[in-house]
Amino acid sequence: MTKQEWKNKTVVTEFILLGFGNGPELDSLIFLVFLLIYIVTITGNIFIIMLMVADRPLHTPMYFFLGNLACLEICYSSSILPRMLLSYLSGDRSISVKGCFTQYYFFACLAAAECYLLAAMSYDRYLAVCKPLHYPSRMNSKLCLQLGAASWISGFLSNSILTFLISNLDFCGPNEIEHFFCDSFPIIKLSCSDTHVAGLVTSVVAGVCSLPPFLLTFSSYIYIIITVVRIPSTTGRKKAFSTCSSHLIVVILFYWSILFVYVLPHHDTQISPNKIFSVFYTILTPLVNPLIYSLRNKEVKEALRKQKNKFLAFLGLLSVKKKKGVIILNELQVQTQLHVM
Repeated sequence: MTKQEWKNKTVVTEFILLGFGNGPELDSLIFLVFLLIYIVTITGNIFIIMLMVADRPLHTPMYFFLGNLACLEICYSSSILPRMLLSYLSGDRSISVKGCFTQYYFFACLAAAECYLLAAMSYDRYLAVCKPLHYPSRMNSKLCLQLGAASWISGFLSNSILTFLISNLDFCGPNEIEHFFCDSFPIIKLSCSDTHVAGLVTSVVAGVCSLPPFLLTFSSYIYIIITVVRIPSTTGRKKAFSTCSSHLIVVILFYWSILFVYVLPHHDTQISPNKIFSVFYTILTPLVNPLIYSLRNKEVKEALRKQKNKFLAFLGLLSVKKKKGVIILNELQVQTQLHVM
């Protein structure tokens, strides 16, 4: 395209997020559903963080990673859902170009960080189950901090170049994004400049951030399952299989939905399926992770029971103090009346 043709183009200053393409009659229902999901997600993950900070027996490598995951899920959900809820509430689907790139940057970085963090968590479980004698020496506090920090830093670094490439594309119309949030391929599709490099880098970065962690996570759980099969106790084997299977299902849904959306070849007909798969890794995964990884664990249930007892004891202490205060007040009133008489 010549310079004169570029001058005749209108520069896009905002995008329109089309969402799920539903009619106005469904907006209220969708708003209520996603509002409930967001409240449960934030409440559940905050509760997990508070419980792990308050209960000393949970200060272990496993729960260190779970606390990081809960914190990440709060940020992850908050990068998408509040903006979507606001658009359904106000009816305004527009978002500024800079705001769109900002949303995409934080979403992509947090998604990549979760891929790495899930891999670190699977490695921790592999050592605990398959190498129990070496676990305390290998998974020490220094390695936990290194793995946790590496997951966050790698996630943010890996998508910085990609976000820079996409933000430097030219947009001259149309400005309607066929998605419910700002994502790479729907944005790239709207560009009127050469998008070959940006599209290729998107697939490469997504593949690097998701495929190696997925293979590490999947292989770790395979080794864990093989070890569990050798457990002589039928009850212990069933319990371990139940835990591992639920973890593995969530991991497969998360990784494969990302691989399907970003790594597989893209065509226009994939737009709607991409929305469905995007719901898995952007909305449902942060919702179910606290239930799958934390609230089903025996240690977490025990910590909940102890915190509940402390809370009830605190309420009982307040009640006793209140009763003592009433008694003292009554005695003072009686003494005052006798003094007056």
